[in-house]
Amino acid sequence: MDFSLSPALLELQQRTRRFIAEEVMPLERDARQTPHGPSEELRRELVGRARAAGLLTPHAPRELGGLGLTHVEKAIVFEEAGYSTLGPTALNIHAPDEGNIHLLEQVATPAQKDRWLRPLVQGHTRSCFAMTEPAPGAGADPSMLATTAVRDGDEYVINGRKWFITGAEGAAFTIVMARMEDGSASMFLADMDRPGIRIERLMDAMDSCFTGGHAVMAFENLRVPAGDVLGELGKGFKYAQVRLAPARLTHCMRWLGQARRAHDEALAYARERQAFGKPLGEHEGVSFMLADNDMDLHTARLHIWHTAWLLDQGQRCNFESSRAKVVCSEAEWRVVDRCVQILGGQGVTGERIVARIFSDLRAFRIYDGPSEVHRFSMGKKIVAGRA
Repeated sequence: MDFSLSPALLELQQRTRRFIAEEVMPLERDARQTPHGPSEELRRELVGRARAAGLLTPHAPRELGGLGLTHVEKAIVFEEAGYSTLGPTALNIHAPDEGNIHLLEQVATPAQKDRWLRPLVQGHTRSCFAMTEPAPGAGADPSMLATTAVRDGDEYVINGRKWFITGAEGAAFTIVMARMEDGSASMFLADMDRPGIRIERLMDAMDSCFTGGHAVMAFENLRVPAGDVLGELGKGFKYAQVRLAPARLTHCMRWLGQARRAHDEALAYARERQAFGKPLGEHEGVSFMLADNDMDLHTARLHIWHTAWLLDQGQRCNFESSRAKVVCSEAEWRVVDRCVQILGGQGVTGERIVARIFSDLRAFRIYDGPSEVHRFSMGKKIVAGRA
């Protein structure tokens, strides 16, 4: 594997880094940020800046206006975007839209792409992905899917409840996972203003980086035309893996940028803050934490690049994406936790961006499958000789 960056990719990396520093980071304390993410007004301003810089939705195919990045190229650009809490929103590479763009590109019909994918790539709309359910429905175990879809003439009637649906408030459309009468699962596309879709409430969460927050949704006799089935009937679980395997990895990429930002903040503080007659960084306890940060950041980056390279070779990589998700989420969490410790009182207040990163990143060990579920899945495959 050759991980050297081409001159064109180096230029894109530096251009993204400058854009984040000059156009995005100055807005991190903008009053239009809410406990449920950046407001739609702020999102549109950020997207407009990225569009003007030629950096909007870089992972999307070129024919739709993106840069058509490979998975390895995404690893470079997404880390740079993640250096700011607002960077993924600006570049239109935030969850769940990033994963939905990938899924629609792979599975949607040409008509569906024109109707839903194109405006999403252009940053004019947002979307959500409705799969997780309250008990006794599906969570980490998708086989418990309780939302139903029943055929009625040329339509499907969907009933059920979903929660932790990121970006639902203000989304233009949703992708709904529902169980069919034969027990299989299918995905359906539906505009959010259709009768039968109701947002019950927004959930207060530790993180506040996703526009639209996290919602509880009710589907009450939602009628979806047969032409709005996403992909083939009965292949919902397969398509979920088409979406989730690379989406887990892009989470790792974006939050690697956040962890690197926290490390840089802590390092600068350790160099300037004096204690017991010398800079903090010259004390062994602090310098060891900085060294551990460097090793965790490097380990996470290697796992990301390796798994991205495998995806670019056309491999499915479900095992590798699970491994990367656990390694990266836990390594990046350790980095940020150490940074809070190094910053001391400054690390637990809004005086520094690190407290915000700490709150946002903690959820990463749960999103797209808790670490324990990935370990369980990996362990079964290792014992069975399928790793």
